[in-house]
Amino acid sequence: MAFTMPQKLLFKHCDPAGIAFYPRYFEMMNDCVELFFDHIGHPFEEIIRTAGVPTARIEAQFTAPSRHGDRLEITLRATSLGRSSLGLTFAALCGEEVRFRASSTLVYVTQQGRPQSWSDTLRAALTPHVEGKN
Repeated sequence: MAFTMPQKLLFKHCDPAGIAFYPRYFEMMNDCVELFFDHIGHPFEEIIRTAGVPTARIEAQFTAPSRHGDRLEITLRATSLGRSSLGLTFAALCGEEVRFRASSTLVYVTQQGRPQSWSDTLRAALTPHVEGKN
């Protein structure tokens, strides 16, 4: 099940030429992840009281430039759920044009930064959103 976040490309996202500065896309992906966790009923501000969900791996392809004022739709898909990991893919479109695609792996960790098994409640909330698990 896909989760989509609208994102208007703001001045703060752009370089002096008015084109999206690629590191800002990584911030947008993280915003999308955080909103996805809100959507499934587990806000990051609650999770980080006792654990964390850092990105352990990320890979991106930037396929077309985005400009100040463009309206992107960033779609997140959960592709795998491991003992302590979550595989994700992202696609950002402006209209029909793909602007970037990415994949990442999140890891559920202790406060000391060591991987731990997903809590039963988090696993139960994530499972229906993992493609091929319904």
